Amino acid sequence: MKARVVFAGTPEFSVPCLEACRASGAEVVAVYTQPDRPAGRGRKLTPSPVKQAALAAGIPVEQPESLKSGEARATLAGYAPDLMVVVAYGLILPRKVLAIPRLGCWNVHASLLPRWRGAAPIQRAILAGDAESGVDLMRMEAGLDTGPVLLERRTPIGREDTGGSLHDRLAALGAEVLAEGLSRVMAGETLVAHPQPDEGVTYAHKLEKAEARLDFTWPAIELERKVRAFDPWPVAEGEIDGEPLRIWAARAIEGHGEPGTVLAMSREGIDIACGEGTLRVMALQRAGGKRITAADYLNALKTRGA
Repeated sequence: MKARVVFAGTPEFSVPCLEACRASGAEVVAVYTQPDRPAGRGRKLTPSPVKQAALAAGIPVEQPESLKSGEARATLAGYAPDLMVVVAYGLILPRKVLAIPRLGCWNVHASLLPRWRGAAPIQRAILAGDAESGVDLMRMEAGLDTGPVLLERRTPIGREDTGGSLHDRLAALGAEVLAEGLSRVMAGETLVAHPQPDEGVTYAHKLEKAEARLDFTWPAIELERKVRAFDPWPVAEGEIDGEPLRIWAARAIEGHGEPGTVLAMSREGIDIACGEGTLRVMALQRAGGKRITAADYLNALKTRGA
C-alpha cells in the first residue's frame, strides 16, 4: 500500500521527519506549517524550515492560522489523506481534524512519554538531570501528548550534551522511528499501540527567556545543566565581577565560598562559588561580542588593564 500522507511541522527539528516520509515511498500530498513569522534583525517575514523544505521538494503548502474552522477541515479532507504525520507543528488538532485521515494521526514527540509532555521536552530533560531521553511515535488523541505509543527510540543524555546536540540527535532518531512505522504500515502490518502509564506524567513548559538568568545561590550542578540546556537558546546569563555575560559552557566542580564570588581565574575557566559547589565557566560572551573561551576573556582583561 502506498499511503497518502499529509505532513504537519514547523521548525528545523521536523525537517528530517519530512524527508523520512518522502524517502519511505509514501506520497506526501501536502505540508502544513505555521504562517511565516518575522525573524532576524530586520524582522522580515520568513518561511519556516519545513515550508522551505516542502517548496524545494515541490509539495503543496498550507499555512492556516487555525484548524478549527469548517473551511480548514474541508481543505484538509480534500487531500484525502490516509495518514497525517505531526512533528512539532505548533497548532492543536481538534477532534474533527484527528478523524479525517483514514489511518488517523501520528505524532513524533521528543521524549519518553509520559515524561515531558508539552512544548520543550529536550531542554526540560537536561534541566532535570535525566539520564536518558528519546523519541516516541504516538497515535494522536485529543489530549496533549496523551496518545498511545506505537514505537520508541532511546538515547542516553551525556554530560557534554547541550540543548542543541540533543535536539539534533533526537531529530535523527525521530526520522528513524517514523520511517520504521511508515514502512511497516505500508507493508500491511498493524502497529500495536501501548497506552501511556498513568504514573510519571510531567509537563515540559515552554522556555522563557527569564529562566536563562543564573542565580549563584543555586547548586553548581543545576547551573551547569541550565547552561547546557539553554545552548543554543536562550543562552544562560550571569554576572562575573559585576559584568553581565552570556555563559556558553560551564562545569560544576568542587569548591565553596560566598555565592557569586570569583574564586579563581585561569586558562581552564573562571571559578564562581555557588550555593553548593563551584561553577567553572569555560566559554562566554561579552555584550556586543562573540563567543570566546575563558582564556581569551582573561587575555582581554589583561589587555584592558582590568
